[in-house]
Amino acid sequence: MRKIILASKRDKDRYILMGCAYFVGAEVFFRMTKSALSYEACKYIVMLFCFMGIIYKGASGRAYSYFIYLICLVPAIFVASMTLSFEADFRKNVLFVLSGPICLGIASIFCFDRKISRRQLEDILLYALLPLISLTTYVFLYNPSVKDVLSGTSSNAATSGGFGANQVSTVLGLGMFIIGSRIISGSSKLWVTILNVLIFVAISFRAVVTFSRGGVIVGVLCIVFFLLTYFVSSPGRIKGALLKRLVFFLSIILITWGISSNQTEGLIDKRYANENALGVEKEDVTTGRFTLFMDEIDGFVKNPFFGLGASRTKDKRIEEQREALPTHNEVGRVLGEHGFLGIVILLILIFTPLIYRSQNRRNYYFYAFLCFWFATINHSSMRIAAPGFIYALALLNITNEKPALHRK
Repeated sequence: MRKIILASKRDKDRYILMGCAYFVGAEVFFRMTKSALSYEACKYIVMLFCFMGIIYKGASGRAYSYFIYLICLVPAIFVASMTLSFEADFRKNVLFVLSGPICLGIASIFCFDRKISRRQLEDILLYALLPLISLTTYVFLYNPSVKDVLSGTSSNAATSGGFGANQVSTVLGLGMFIIGSRIISGSSKLWVTILNVLIFVAISFRAVVTFSRGGVIVGVLCIVFFLLTYFVSSPGRIKGALLKRLVFFLSIILITWGISSNQTEGLIDKRYANENALGVEKEDVTTGRFTLFMDEIDGFVKNPFFGLGASRTKDKRIEEQREALPTHNEVGRVLGEHGFLGIVILLILIFTPLIYRSQNRRNYYFYAFLCFWFATINHSSMRIAAPGFIYALALLNITNEKPALHRK
């Protein structure tokens, strides 16, 4: 924070985004080691940094749609004050489901049309990657031998550092994407390439053996979107070298999968084939998420105007089923708890960046960022700050670095 306050006006945006990126990358690590001041602390820090940036540097007048988005979140709070059960902690429950969407809104207002060079954007992503390397190291130390804790094909907390496999897989998937994009874009130094490959293998291996598929699949999808955008945008003389890099990258992925399959004694192959340890195919590929999603859609159908109220879907499950099952799908939760305003919220979040992209095509990461946000909220909701902040990065105005002055 001191660095942000004392930084020059020109550098303030960069330091704010670096600070946000670091806490986004470190959030799950802080949670699993109980190092944060509170469970949601990193979301509040990201909001604070972005709010400071808005005060210091202002916001784009074209970001008005995100002000509308934040306003659309408010009615659900008032509805929740009337619909939540007496036993529910109103403040805790409402803040838990709305902290992620509010974090996305404030970060988007700050980032919208904010000018950042491509090199600075890569530095920002590096600041998110560094704590993820620390998390990977911690998980290796917590569980050196995967074979010793195998218990089937379900998500495994023991291989996830003793924490929720879903969240660990999600942030490690983000790490796969960041380091994967650095391998694809290439480096002139051999030792840097070797280091990046080793880090990618380590992060990918630990992501796969959490047995939580969501984060791994999202990480791979983001790499594909980045690769396609980078390939299409590159000049012809670079495309040949890029194809060679792609073959090399695919080889790394196959080697990583082979290591994972060997260390899990083939159970990870059954997991991704949607089979149990005996090789019998499971009935529900979504592991119960689709049932939760339809339950939330049912809440929208019965309360189409203002919805059930913030956090009411989880509260309703406790009342009817005696199970405190949190939502895994942010789309279903938004529709169920916000009603027709939820439709407005989703339209703003989907079409605003796409309209902006039609006017500014210099961000190679745009579709990868948008993919990470949308895919993550559909399997892990917005329990962490990562999807909201990564979404906001898609709204940056990427500028070309100034060419070096030619002197005789």
